Amino acid sequence: MIGSSHITVPLFVPGDRPDRFEKAAGSGADAIIIDLEDAVPADAKDIARTSLGAHFANVPVLIRVNGEGTPWHADDIAAVLALSVVAGIIIPKAELNGGLATLAAGSRVPVLALIETARGLSQARDIAVVPGIERLVFGSVDFSADLGCAHTREALLAARSELVVASRLAHLAAPIDGVTIAIDDTELATSDARYALELGFGGKLAVHPRQIPAIWSGLNPQQSEIDWANRVLASGDGAIAVGGEMVDEPVRIRARAILARATVGRCFTV
Repeated sequence: MIGSSHITVPLFVPGDRPDRFEKAAGSGADAIIIDLEDAVPADAKDIARTSLGAHFANVPVLIRVNGEGTPWHADDIAAVLALSVVAGIIIPKAELNGGLATLAAGSRVPVLALIETARGLSQARDIAVVPGIERLVFGSVDFSADLGCAHTREALLAARSELVVASRLAHLAAPIDGVTIAIDDTELATSDARYALELGFGGKLAVHPRQIPAIWSGLNPQQSEIDWANRVLASGDGAIAVGGEMVDEPVRIRARAILARATVGRCFTV
């Protein structure tokens, strides 16, 4: 199993639908998120919690618990920590005014902070350096609702950029971007994934299995990028012109990153 810091395309699956867990794990996502929060109605929360497990999956299993201040939060945390194998706990509406730091510091399970509020974003750099926090994740839909702004690239650019910077300053893996709401628009999912990658994100959340190939397509390097990276790295050391472009070490760093993505990417026909 890979750790949560290396996850690229995790897929949400409702926690009260254990019949879907195994199928989700075989969808092509490199992790699944068993969701105890938004995907589960209030009267099914306890039932969902009893269905938790990771024994069925050959990919990492993350669990999004109900948020602090809800009637289910403490029981969710206890249930997750009792599991023998789990890749991480996703804490929704992560903020520092509650018990996040205490939970992260005392948890044997990595904690992923889901940034979904204005306060959470304002604290992102502090949250990222809390011991036990392994990754930042952007809850773009909830964030838009909290601010009353549109769920568009332009409206969310500043928030996305801040999460990338906060992760880099804390030496965390690049953050995971939010969802594409349109399940059937695979071109949009690919475009959204490519856009997130260009901003510095290291992955993207998926809400339906049919989005998986599209997201991988957006995150995987295109053949033209791979060819460019190979030419750059074959140019030797120092500053030199390659194809009319100046190449030095920062350019080579980017080329190495492209080839690294190519080795871990997944190929699908979209």
